[in-house]
Amino acid sequence: MDFLQSILFGIVEGITEFLPISSTGHLILTAKLLGLEQTDFLKTFEISIQLGAILSVVVLYWKTLAMNHEVLKRVITAFMPTAVIGLALYKIIKRVFFASEGLILWSLFLGGLFLIVFELLYARKRATTEELEKISYPTCLLIGLFQSIAMIPGVSRSAATIVGGLILGVHRKTIVEFSFLLAVPTMLAATGLDLAKNVGAFSTDQLQYLAVGFAVSFGAALLGVKFLLAYVKNHSFLLFGAYRVVLAVLFRLLVPR
Repeated sequence: MDFLQSILFGIVEGITEFLPISSTGHLILTAKLLGLEQTDFLKTFEISIQLGAILSVVVLYWKTLAMNHEVLKRVITAFMPTAVIGLALYKIIKRVFFASEGLILWSLFLGGLFLIVFELLYARKRATTEELEKISYPTCLLIGLFQSIAMIPGVSRSAATIVGGLILGVHRKTIVEFSFLLAVPTMLAATGLDLAKNVGAFSTDQLQYLAVGFAVSFGAALLGVKFLLAYVKNHSFLLFGAYRVVLAVLFRLLVPR
């Protein structure tokens, strides 16, 4: 890896983190296109630069996170299923899931089809919860379980939580914002766990690449968050579903194994 590649990874991460298209899947496929092997460092890099994107949420929603205790309690509740399942499956996720290009492509493809079908079926479903503070605790736990599905790279944490919230009757804009907030403890935990286990084995140059990727992903994610909030006011996720399907098919057909 070099600095230009770390910048590219940061841009890809920041743009895709909060869109329902899987940032982790995009990072792994980007590495494949660049001819980079999925080493322990690269796997940690792909996880850790997501923290830069998450920092953008802290900057944009710091008042909500710091002062709205009702919202904070709901975010923590939703985080618990992922924390338990993620800790139990950490080794499998990193050693097996991250190494399987086929799994990622199938996740992108099937997830895209699901988004398309979901939007067609639920286009007129009326939301019953329009405020973050009014999301019930059982609903928060179920949203957390939906998020846990995204431990499979290619599924998309954003897609899993947003679709889960829509199924449970949460307003589209509300669940999008809840997904942003839920990303904070989720990615803090994932990144902290991975760095604690691996950071001591990396060279100074590798840590510099991490820092660059982190900073670039922060800036790109600020734009990504604002784009998605504006987009969901008048659009469904049909376009994202189609994009996932096309990406998976083209990558399978055109990129040599």
